[in-house]
Amino acid sequence: MTDGADSLAVKLGHLFEASDTDRDGLVDWSDYERLIGRYLNGYGIPAEDRRADALRAAYQMYWSELLRHVNGADRLSKEQFVAANRAAGADRSQFTMAEVVPQAIFDVMDTDADDAISKPEYKVFLEAWGVSDLEALNVFLELDTDDDGRISRAEFIGAIGDFFTSPELDSPASLFFGHIER
Repeated sequence: MTDGADSLAVKLGHLFEASDTDRDGLVDWSDYERLIGRYLNGYGIPAEDRRADALRAAYQMYWSELLRHVNGADRLSKEQFVAANRAAGADRSQFTMAEVVPQAIFDVMDTDADDAISKPEYKVFLEAWGVSDLEALNVFLELDTDDDGRISRAEFIGAIGDFFTSPELDSPASLFFGHIER
């Protein structure tokens, strides 16, 4: 059994794999540009929309924060990515990645502006990350903690925060991108 620190590394490693959009074994800003493009295309949002600007700005802040923790690297290996995310998550004096980026993502996902994410809206989120895992889509039901058939802003932001902090590999928040193998 892995301890909490190892479990967090496993989850962050899974996030690295999902973030490496060109599958070159490194994450750089172009990977996030592709991810942003997937969100905008999937949700039908024009590049000049305020939500696109907010999403881009949030990811730029996140990327800058990761780079701040890797001593000048501009492309991150899996190990650097995991270490940078751990350091960024632990440093509460700076950018809070588990709040700013999810807020911007939520605003993009909430296409009908009802302050909640429906299952079809969540499915586009998974597609943006290249996830077709049915299990991940079923996690929608677990993220919907009040069982109202929608994921509220608070449920979504809380789940992202749990992804970055909880050592549990099989909690709903850990399954955003599908089942995580140890």
